[in-house]
Amino acid sequence: MVDFSFKVSPNILLGSYTASRVGQTISNIGSKFMVVMDPIMRESGTSKKITDALDDKKIDYFIFDEFSGNGDSEILSRALQLARQAHVHGVIAFGGGKPISIARAVCALFNEIHDLYDYLDGELPKTNPLPLVCIPTTIRDAFVFTDSIPLVDARNSTLKILKSQPGLCKLVLFDSTLTATLTENQTDSMALESLCLASESYLSQRENFFSDMIAEKAVEIFGYALDGSQTLTVTTPKEELLSQAGCMASLSAATSSVGIASLLSMCINARYKISRSLVTTILFPYMIEECAKFKADRIAKLAKKMGIAQSEQTDEEASHAFAENIRQRIAKANLPARLKDLSISLEQLALAAEDAGQLDIVNSLPRSMNSDDLFALVKTAY
Repeated sequence: MVDFSFKVSPNILLGSYTASRVGQTISNIGSKFMVVMDPIMRESGTSKKITDALDDKKIDYFIFDEFSGNGDSEILSRALQLARQAHVHGVIAFGGGKPISIARAVCALFNEIHDLYDYLDGELPKTNPLPLVCIPTTIRDAFVFTDSIPLVDARNSTLKILKSQPGLCKLVLFDSTLTATLTENQTDSMALESLCLASESYLSQRENFFSDMIAEKAVEIFGYALDGSQTLTVTTPKEELLSQAGCMASLSAATSSVGIASLLSMCINARYKISRSLVTTILFPYMIEECAKFKADRIAKLAKKMGIAQSEQTDEEASHAFAENIRQRIAKANLPARLKDLSISLEQLALAAEDAGQLDIVNSLPRSMNSDDLFALVKTAY
């Protein structure tokens, strides 16, 4: 077994209305911040939860929500320039995966002197990062607890993984009330995506006793959130259960790795701007069936944790039940079931599979896979 090393960073605050305490929690970091947020947060009025909390504590801040452009690197360049000109003391990320990734990259590169594309091409940041506070609004972020930052390179619309300094993020606030801005369809899609993330970390070659423990508990909580408890012992509201399970799925992925569906969905999103949640959800049951060929015992354990399979069923029967259960949930939520439903061609998907095969993440998948293997799974799901 490979030596296990785990450092508790960042601090995690999870609960209802935790975002309203952001002004109090950052007062020891500084008094001037850039707030990177999804534009929809302002349109929906959700941003007031953050801005009011900052105003109450007399925190000086400005909002960056300019997310138009061909790729994340263009957006990052603008955000980085503004942060440096304002001499901010730290950054607050508020929203989904894109604003959190941009904010993390701003903090990582704030004190660097080279061109940002040098770092996208593999150079490592060497200076001290700016402090970062993350407030996810989509119940999960596969990279928030890691030193890896997924970004879309505007030069060729491919996914790159920027390596950051350790200890960049100081605090992550999970506030279950923030998911109120999501539609029921979005909530269902993101819940399935988060369940997939927990399953991927459990099936990865990098799994360990710690990631296994967290992934198993995350899957169990997802079962309660999606289906309710068979007894009256669990009375926690669905949105709080989803936040808890999403946080644990992110932690499990950070101590293990994302997997096939997440990797392909990020590369497809980078090239064609198609929702990661939808692509991951579509690929989820096919990923289960692929892994069932050599890890049926582990899939069966997850299926039984969720109450999908019974204890007397064989590993193969439980694995099949898990995949079919996900397909039923997709149909019930009226989500796309095939990649062809996303108006994308197999030729386009072949390019995305080739991109995925070039990333280091491929070395952590449940089995040894190359671009051809990934494209074979894509064709099955098409």
